[in-house]
Amino acid sequence: MWLIAVNSSFKWGILGASKFAFEQMAPAIHAAKGNALVALATKDSKKAKKFLALSDTLNIHDDYNDLLEDPNIDAVYIPLPNHLHIEWAMRCLKAGKHVLCEKPISMVAEEIDGLIELRDRTQLLAAEAYMVVHHPQWQLAKEFVDSGKLGKLVQIDGVFSYNNADDPMNIRNQAQYGGGGIPDIGVYPYGVSRFVTGLEPSEILFVDIVFENGVDTWANVSAQFPGFKMQAVTSMRSAPRQEMTIQGTEGFLKLTAPFNPNVYDIAQITFRKGNEKEQVFKFPAANHYVNQVEAFSLAATTDEAYGCTLEFSKGTQTMIDMVYEKNRKLLQE
Repeated sequence: MWLIAVNSSFKWGILGASKFAFEQMAPAIHAAKGNALVALATKDSKKAKKFLALSDTLNIHDDYNDLLEDPNIDAVYIPLPNHLHIEWAMRCLKAGKHVLCEKPISMVAEEIDGLIELRDRTQLLAAEAYMVVHHPQWQLAKEFVDSGKLGKLVQIDGVFSYNNADDPMNIRNQAQYGGGGIPDIGVYPYGVSRFVTGLEPSEILFVDIVFENGVDTWANVSAQFPGFKMQAVTSMRSAPRQEMTIQGTEGFLKLTAPFNPNVYDIAQITFRKGNEKEQVFKFPAANHYVNQVEAFSLAATTDEAYGCTLEFSKGTQTMIDMVYEKNRKLLQE
């Protein structure tokens, strides 16, 4: 059992007792310095017991609105199904709570404008839980790109896959819940390509998407960015695999566990310039969930800028919207 530090200055509530919240975010909130998980909202008593096994001091609400009205909570973490994200993120802000919402924070980019306006009006922090930008491997990758060590960028390639074909009731396989491989994992190769370069796609050059019951289960996407091309394959019907390569005219980076470090594999970056000997950078101890929580609470309580703004998240969702629009046009031809 881990114990809640009741004197922590920044207190969290979780809206919904998801498996991911139990396995990753609840422990991360506990481990983050100056943070504490104090409340959970769920009507499922079995799931509530699992969280109580982690901390028997956790306050359990059986209604989501009750958690938002809890005066002991500074921020709310939302791991609800995708189609509920934007609604409950806005409810959190209206209730006076900072909010960290799982990705995708919205199913269409234009919906994020209303959340940005509400964030600015309430002066509260609202952000998408895009944890990878808080990992030192991606911060190092961005330094390599920004410094010009790779030369002129030519190509970024990514792949992210897993297989949940045997779990048809999984919300990722349910169109009505905002499921699909691109909303779930496409955000990673799309988003990190934007993160390390600071650039936006000008055009979606090619898409090949396989749908099952209204959700994309496999997708190959190629995009034109200013000065370079990007290609990504995502799948919910393939063996687990993840990799990102960033290639320039003078060198390249390869990340072998870019999205689930210490789950898929140890985070590692290989840098090679021309015919020189490869350099390998490993990050065995870094936990991007803990880093994310600490960065969020710091930004919410000080003037420190947060590393993943709603504007950034809107950019990734805009790219996703462009991919689906390109696919619709191809189907109409």
